[in-house]
Amino acid sequence: MIMEDLQQLLPEMYMKRPIIIAGPCSVESEKQVLTTAKELASNGIKIFRGGIWKPRTSPGGFEGVGAQGLPWMKKVKEETGMLVATEVANRNHVELALAVDIDILWIGARTSANPFAMQEIADALKDYGKDVPVLVKNPVNPDLELWIGAMQRIYNAGIRKLGAIHRGFSTYGKHLYRNLPQWHIPIELQRRMPNLPIFCDPSHIAGKRELIASLSQQALDMNFAGLIIESHCDPDVALSDKNQQVTPEVLNLILNTLVLRDKSTTTENLTLLRQQIDHINDEILELLAKRMRVTSEIGQFKKEHDMPVIQQARYNDLMEHLVKSGEELGLAPDFVRTILAAIHEESVRKQIEIVNR
Repeated sequence: MIMEDLQQLLPEMYMKRPIIIAGPCSVESEKQVLTTAKELASNGIKIFRGGIWKPRTSPGGFEGVGAQGLPWMKKVKEETGMLVATEVANRNHVELALAVDIDILWIGARTSANPFAMQEIADALKDYGKDVPVLVKNPVNPDLELWIGAMQRIYNAGIRKLGAIHRGFSTYGKHLYRNLPQWHIPIELQRRMPNLPIFCDPSHIAGKRELIASLSQQALDMNFAGLIIESHCDPDVALSDKNQQVTPEVLNLILNTLVLRDKSTTTENLTLLRQQIDHINDEILELLAKRMRVTSEIGQFKKEHDMPVIQQARYNDLMEHLVKSGEELGLAPDFVRTILAAIHEESVRKQIEIVNR
């Protein structure tokens, strides 16, 4: 696994803090690359990231400098001793990157959502014949199976130095974050693949540099293996994603203010509290089962009286009332809405099943 590989390469850094990968969203010039890399290296960063090819939503935008930037990455290795990482999206990218000894490859969210592209990359890695470290970002949409499937393709190509990057999920409308974290998805990935190192990309989740520190802390609190953060020597003039990049100086400040939790502390004192949680969980399930039995009775009534299953006005009033009540009890409105929406969806499903018998 890549975690073991990086621990061997960087034992001193790993003992002090989680693995940090940092560098600009896009490499733009040799001067920008080397200036940023040297500043990061002086602050103890051991892995430099830089986008050579940049997928853009609309044509006409800056799509990276392309292969001409690869020698700049190689120069970073020579002049700083850092490992270098870049994004690949097809066979040509893989071949060009590995030809100049790029140390770590990552696969972006748009690419990981495309099984054909993932298989093309997997085939290129298999042909290369070496176990190069590969990190796979989550797909743009919140689909855990698609994320796992993307990594399985890389694994089947013989890659064992494999890791994941959580960069959040695309959404529509205005939100605090550029991409919603939906932490439950990487948490479930950790549960199902406990030996897989997961890195957090707070830059892409945030979309705004002022949110990076808090997101980084959340990731470390959830035992992520490390962070991949966009850092530029002059982010305000960056050619891509300037609002989510920080200077190496600011990055150093962020990293030095992060709190690392003590993983060796015993959990014996939590036993009674966990027993309470287990008991409450059982009570919640019993209440939900009771609620669904009542829902079934309502469904039968609606069937007998030819009533529509969904009563939208009733649902809206109920949601408004319960969200307000939840706030008074100290529950976050979004949390209450999510729970109620899931319960309502299951209630509607059961009633539709009944009326169509």
